[in-house]
Amino acid sequence: MSTLVKNTVFLTGASILQKVVAFVYFAILARFLGVEDTGVYFLTLAVITSVAVFADLGVTSVLIRDVAANRSEARSILQKTLGVKWIAILLAIGIAAAFPAVLGFDSSNIVLIWLAIPIMIADSLSLTFYGVLRGMEELRYESFGIFVGQSLSSIVGIIVIFSPMKSIALLILALVTGSIWNAIFSGVQVVRRLGVRSLVPSMQNARPVLAAAFPFFLAAVFVKIYSYVDSFTLKTVIGDAAVGLYSVAYKLTYAFQFLPLAFIGALYPRMSLLAKNPDELKSVFLHAQWYLALLASPIVFGIAALAPEIVQTVYGNDYGASILSLMLLIFVLLPIFCDFPIGALLNATGRQMTKTKIMGMTMIINVAANMVLIPWMSIPGASVSAIISFVAMFGMGVWALRSTIHVTVNEWMRAVGGFICAGFTMMIVVLVLKQMMPWMITIPIGAMIFIGTSIGTRSLTKSHWVQAKALMQRKTYGAIPSSNT
Repeated sequence: MSTLVKNTVFLTGASILQKVVAFVYFAILARFLGVEDTGVYFLTLAVITSVAVFADLGVTSVLIRDVAANRSEARSILQKTLGVKWIAILLAIGIAAAFPAVLGFDSSNIVLIWLAIPIMIADSLSLTFYGVLRGMEELRYESFGIFVGQSLSSIVGIIVIFSPMKSIALLILALVTGSIWNAIFSGVQVVRRLGVRSLVPSMQNARPVLAAAFPFFLAAVFVKIYSYVDSFTLKTVIGDAAVGLYSVAYKLTYAFQFLPLAFIGALYPRMSLLAKNPDELKSVFLHAQWYLALLASPIVFGIAALAPEIVQTVYGNDYGASILSLMLLIFVLLPIFCDFPIGALLNATGRQMTKTKIMGMTMIINVAANMVLIPWMSIPGASVSAIISFVAMFGMGVWALRSTIHVTVNEWMRAVGGFICAGFTMMIVVLVLKQMMPWMITIPIGAMIFIGTSIGTRSLTKSHWVQAKALMQRKTYGAIPSSNT
């Protein structure tokens, strides 16, 4: 098994386990905290996660690239990165202190944010340490660390939930335990390979590091703004309870984003090799669209059909107002999944700044849409804003690709249309059947409907599976099979 495949398996397996643990933990937390306190908890983490981009400044992405290219210089690369990073962390702490005042948070929110600052510091350090290991292609440690860290935070958090001293502050501190674990564990692995001296920061030649990191930092800022502006707007316009209700739809929807990452990790090197071969590059792109539509469609249409049952069963009746938001928000996964190959292709052909500009435009659209739609539509307005902005991001990406590969609407629909049709058919059948039988029974029936419709429309054939396997193994393969073959 190749290093790439092993790393993909490690990270995918760990991500699945971590997401399962996180999903169960958040469901328990939401039930016991209630809507408003869940909103306060989610908003605190949203602030810390948003500010965390300033604790990194994009330097970890440069570190991974430089270590991978020159492992013999890994120690000095890490030292320079840490020299920049400690200054960045101080900057981030200052921003975290000022952020609540800008948004008009009350004193209790401010205290929680200060309690969460150690999470930001520890996560920033572990991000860098795991970055060194990524550059060395040793991802098994990161896979193990993220799972253990999530499990540790969840175990401590559940103990807090069922204790007489239950409070949001203690739940924040429960997350601190997992973050500190990752910082220590990843740091130890780095020291084992590079020695203790590798942890000594150095400001020597820091300016080139910052210059190289700037595009990554800018992209990260755009991502954080359009990821959390909905929550901050809901807090400002409606209040903490609105954030709590929306957090259920948000957490459940974006938990699935890890699914395309392993595939894109295998796809990116292949696209880089074919950067000067537009015909084969187009074939790879369309096959990637096919594969990700296969992943996204059953999730999107299945959850849309069963949103009331999922929310009420997992989170309780108090979160009934989250149902419509979830039914709408889950549809962002279609443009998000289909956009992953666009970003990979733009990066593979040396057009990183084009992708960064697209992300900037997406941020502007998302901010404007939230400002207009949340006061008008309340909580569902945040979901509609997300759909508008991510559809726009996908559209801008397709437009940007036209100078590299030209994909017609018919070609794209031939790759993904059958799965969208199968997902829609499955959703209608499930909506009808759940009126006549327990909703859990409709899940396997819906899966069979989806597979049967996909086969019936010739979207799912043996040749597709052969080509998907070849793509993951980085072998040569042909064009997307026609729907009528």
